[in-house]
Amino acid sequence: MTAARKLDEDEAMGDRERRDIVSGEIMPEHRLIRFVADPDGNIVPDVAAKLPGRGAWVSASRKAIIEAVEKKLFARSLKAPVKADADLGERTEKALVSRILGDLGLARRGGNLVLGFDNVARMLDSPRAPALLVEASDGSKDGKRKLFNAAYARGLKPVVMECLTSAELGLALGRDNVIHAAVHPGGLAERLTLDSKRLNALRGADESLHADVSKAPVSGREQKTKVKP
Repeated sequence: MTAARKLDEDEAMGDRERRDIVSGEIMPEHRLIRFVADPDGNIVPDVAAKLPGRGAWVSASRKAIIEAVEKKLFARSLKAPVKADADLGERTEKALVSRILGDLGLARRGGNLVLGFDNVARMLDSPRAPALLVEASDGSKDGKRKLFNAAYARGLKPVVMECLTSAELGLALGRDNVIHAAVHPGGLAERLTLDSKRLNALRGADESLHADVSKAPVSGREQKTKVKP
């Protein structure tokens, strides 16, 4: 299978709907996490929704996963004597972080990601503007604000992904102190957008941390000037 075809199949994940075994609500897959039983009957997270076997879907929140474990809802849904450990929520978060970090590394190796304030600022003025701004959750608010305002002033509406720390970003991108990055439009940007929303939900982060820069305030001085760090 080619990488392009794999991305197409993954993008379709956001269009399908499944029933959350905790609430009973029908939701799009990008708001849910799939779980399956391994050969030993232990429940494991399947964040890519690719593992074989019957799956059980749970809303992407730590509270919902804990409830599914405590009420033994996986066994009921899968109709099998499966075991779900108390640390399932933590393992799910780690699996999702690993998937996001892998995709960021893939984007960089494929030439679809740039690093650093100056490179991101130049990308905002390029013919191929970014679809996704990646900002370290523990980075400087001033630098983020300048990039948000610059994108807004240019009529751009990239999604802002702010669910990973500088250390986590550095692990994926092979560089220390990563604060600002940007991803070109395409399948990876779309998949990263969906997965980062799920990670925010798992971590209980404010949705404003995954905002659209179209809502950013723009100062008159920054509106039409070159972006400065």
